[in-house]
Amino acid sequence: MKLMIMGYARHGKDTVCEILRDEYGFTFASSSYAAAEYAIYPVLKDLLGYQTIEECYNDRHNHRALWFELIKAFNHRDKARLAGLIFEAYDIYAGIRNAEEFHAARRAGLFDYAVWVDASRRLPPETTSSCTVTPGMADYVLDNNGDLGWLQFKVEEMVGRLKARKALDQYEV
Repeated sequence: MKLMIMGYARHGKDTVCEILRDEYGFTFASSSYAAAEYAIYPVLKDLLGYQTIEECYNDRHNHRALWFELIKAFNHRDKARLAGLIFEAYDIYAGIRNAEEFHAARRAGLFDYAVWVDASRRLPPETTSSCTVTPGMADYVLDNNGDLGWLQFKVEEMVGRLKARKALDQYEV
């Protein structure tokens, strides 16, 4: 099963992916790290003086809008380009932020389900300058407004529902 995990900054996408990896054997790539490797670091290393991809990646929260624009430029000719690179090697793409890229990846059939990680009762939303995907684009909204135990329970519940849905989807005509 291929999953697109999305949500606002700091709402728990990577934590959800870590649970999916540790408990269910999924593999994942953070869109930010993949973008750093393929699109961001080559552009920003001289501009901002980064010595390594890791240094660039660790500073991403200070330049969210710039990263958004650079990823958009990387995907200019093929909106699903980064998603395709990620899904070639991983089960989960964590952190898509551009609606056009999301829709292109969906049209290309690169993933089975989109999951929105929602911590909106604890944290603010992100502005459209760095995130244009919305909860309404997701097939499943995962509640991350409790503690870690709550999130683990909600991930377990989600996996069960998505597996059942995938089994049913096989029989659709």
